[in-house]
Amino acid sequence: MSRHPEVKWAQRLDKVYITVLLADSTNAKVNLEPDGIFTFSATAGAENHLFELKMDLYDKVNVEESKINIGARSIFCVVEKAESGWWDKLLRGADKTPHYVKIDWDKWVDEDDDSGSAPADLDMGGMDFSKFASMEGMGDDAMGDDFEESDDEDQEVGKPGEKVEGKQEETTEGKKEATSST
Repeated sequence: MSRHPEVKWAQRLDKVYITVLLADSTNAKVNLEPDGIFTFSATAGAENHLFELKMDLYDKVNVEESKINIGARSIFCVVEKAESGWWDKLLRGADKTPHYVKIDWDKWVDEDDDSGSAPADLDMGGMDFSKFASMEGMGDDAMGDDFEESDDEDQEVGKPGEKVEGKQEETTEGKKEATSST
């Protein structure tokens, strides 16, 4: 039975970097097809385990312009995209990204940093960041009930019992009386 090596990826407008992390591999074979099929096989480890990988990349690639470097600790591929543009993720389809495919943060550049346009939905390795944005369970105010909002933000604040802009401010005793009489 074959195993899957760890894969890291990053992209630019015109290329994708794919690094297969497999130290001391032997008989490493990489194949890249124009329609975006990336296959890899090698043996590694003391027991010469077989490692295989087949990825259906997000879009078509330019095989002639792509480069592959087989090193002692990893196999590094610079895959030229057939058409310049940002991919939403590395792999085609709606399936969840496999656990062995991760983002290469050392090579990653955000779309807005590279081309000046808005960032695309990126494949984050299956991580769900939606709960961070909504702060579920916190109600409408992400800070909880620790702070009261006031509609009187522009009004001048005075000491208790003073008149401010034609209103008599309530004292603490007045509030207690109002709540206890109801």
